[in-house]
Amino acid sequence: MKTIRNSISRGSLCATLLLSALTAAAQSAKDTSPLIPTVEIPAGTFYMGGTGAGENYDEAPMHRVTISRPFRMGVTEVTNAQYEQFRPEHRKLRGKRGFSSGDDEAVVFVSYDDAVAFCRWLSEREGKTYRLPTEAEWEYACRAGTMWNFWMGDRLLKPYMKNQAVAPDPKPLSLQVAQQPANPWGLHDMSGNVEEWCADWYGPYMPGWQTDPVGPADGLYRVTRGGSHNTPMNYLRSANRSAMIPDDMGYHVGFRVVQADYPTTEPLPVIPDTYALTVSHEQCDWDAQRTDKPVFEPYIVYVKEPAPGSGTPFYSHNHQPAITWCPNGDLLAIWFSTDEEKGRELAVLSSRLRRGSHEWEPARLFYKVPDRNMTGSALLNDGRGTLYHINGVEALGGWKNLAMTLRTSTDDGATWTKPRLIAPEHTLRHQVIAGTMMTREGWIVQACDAGSGGADGAAVHISKDGGQTWIDPWDGAPLPKFAEGATGTTIAGIHAGVVQLKDGRLMAMGRNNNITDKEGRLRMPVSISDDMGKTWTYHASPLPPIDGGQRLVLMRLQEGPLLLVSFTGHPFRTSDRDSELWFTRPDGTRYRGHGLYAAVSYDEGRTWETRRLLTDGRHELLNAGAWTQWFEADDTHAEPRGYLAGTQTPDGMIHIVSSRFYYRFNLPWLEEVK
Repeated sequence: MKTIRNSISRGSLCATLLLSALTAAAQSAKDTSPLIPTVEIPAGTFYMGGTGAGENYDEAPMHRVTISRPFRMGVTEVTNAQYEQFRPEHRKLRGKRGFSSGDDEAVVFVSYDDAVAFCRWLSEREGKTYRLPTEAEWEYACRAGTMWNFWMGDRLLKPYMKNQAVAPDPKPLSLQVAQQPANPWGLHDMSGNVEEWCADWYGPYMPGWQTDPVGPADGLYRVTRGGSHNTPMNYLRSANRSAMIPDDMGYHVGFRVVQADYPTTEPLPVIPDTYALTVSHEQCDWDAQRTDKPVFEPYIVYVKEPAPGSGTPFYSHNHQPAITWCPNGDLLAIWFSTDEEKGRELAVLSSRLRRGSHEWEPARLFYKVPDRNMTGSALLNDGRGTLYHINGVEALGGWKNLAMTLRTSTDDGATWTKPRLIAPEHTLRHQVIAGTMMTREGWIVQACDAGSGGADGAAVHISKDGGQTWIDPWDGAPLPKFAEGATGTTIAGIHAGVVQLKDGRLMAMGRNNNITDKEGRLRMPVSISDDMGKTWTYHASPLPPIDGGQRLVLMRLQEGPLLLVSFTGHPFRTSDRDSELWFTRPDGTRYRGHGLYAAVSYDEGRTWETRRLLTDGRHELLNAGAWTQWFEADDTHAEPRGYLAGTQTPDGMIHIVSSRFYYRFNLPWLEEVK
């Protein structure tokens, strides 16, 4: 092995010197010499894809593919020096986030359209057709006649790894090209330097022998291949499929070129979503559904495994929901499903409760950018026929460096627009929190966690034009001190709920950053902003704080008062004194309750004396999923923790989801205990 590594090392050095010489020669005689060194890839046949096990379901079925004509491919990824001959202004992005500052490092911070534009420019410059590789061409060239995970074997050799791990804080390192040895067909860095844009729209593989496939005719995401630095090795395999929103860009994605005519193959037809055809668009008569009688229904399961053979990914950990109502009377709930919260398999699933039904439908895929962590989802009905879906999208893994995307639906959530980046930087302050709300001015307010830690507080993003443009009022001030009467630029508490008070100010309540009240008890913090989220003043609320595995709901009811749905304290972390909360039964008797409760405030959040424990008194052992798992419910014990989301339909009914259960009740039921 030592001899092999030494020979590889010498080969890498020779390749680097050769590349530099070729590039220099091209720059000095650019009118006559190719800018990009290429090698010929022979025509041939190979097996594309893999077994499709687990999160790699999209690699199946493995199928035989023929590349009918030879083509030339870039020896390396396009470098900064090469790309900047086309777009000199890109030089200002060198070294951003600590990556790709040198001439011979792979160019990054390029979108799909940037890569296509470079190919078009290069074609005009040299009088030949340059383009991005198809996904099939890329995998064929990467494998170079092998069927292993990597051309050099089942693993990438250690000397060529670039921090192949989940990296919430990506380690800056060199992206210099040609540091990996060339594969048998003369291509360097096909695994793990930077991901590479491909020409295809992302879509499912089709079975059967194919010739020169070019992917589907349309889609949401463009394929990227090869994996990158700061990425676990599984995502660097020859068969692994990743993709990105075409407008997205980051420190992990570049491209290489192919010099060849475009394949003449017809793209695959887009597979229609037949489920969308089953969604009714008959508008709901909300007044006919309204009732003044108390209603309370707890512990209804809405997270259900998908139907067998549906192709929907479903993992062991289902958590972090959002919910809204549809104009047709349906309810739509979404949540993430994953094995590991920091995992790249994490997908957003949905379930629908159709009007008149008492059973939520099995889970189905709602939103998934392939191989990207999708932490943070929110839904909003603007009351005028449009549903909004806002979601985080990671770059490399974890949930720390998220961009924010937006989709809308005007047909009861049956179909959605293509995702659009509304906060495109993969950075902090972009972890979306369910509970999006609209101000009386018609502005959309989206709360997000301000950092990835439990004490980093929350932020708001605001759109004044129906979601077209967004601002973050934060002025860059450091994390404030969360104390009674103090002022800062961040909401106290992560996973915060935000409402607008009647005087126009914003009020938020969240988890952690607790404040001690006059009696020495830790209390849930309240944050008040009179400048639409730029600054906040902190106070202790009269209610218990919450902690890990818990998220509250804060909303204004259409009847006027504020509603808070929260927990009496964390079952393992809150002291008995700090979590003490008393309730009144309809018969007037008082008792100390534990767990999930709803409280109403008629004085804009100063007091919350009307409150009920969300349990119907049955004595039952229940499984709430996610971090909650099993708990025992009775007349004084409700669900002890969970991530909550809520909405109120125009008939006055309040709908709350935790990590697994759905609760339905109304204000008359809450006011039975006045």
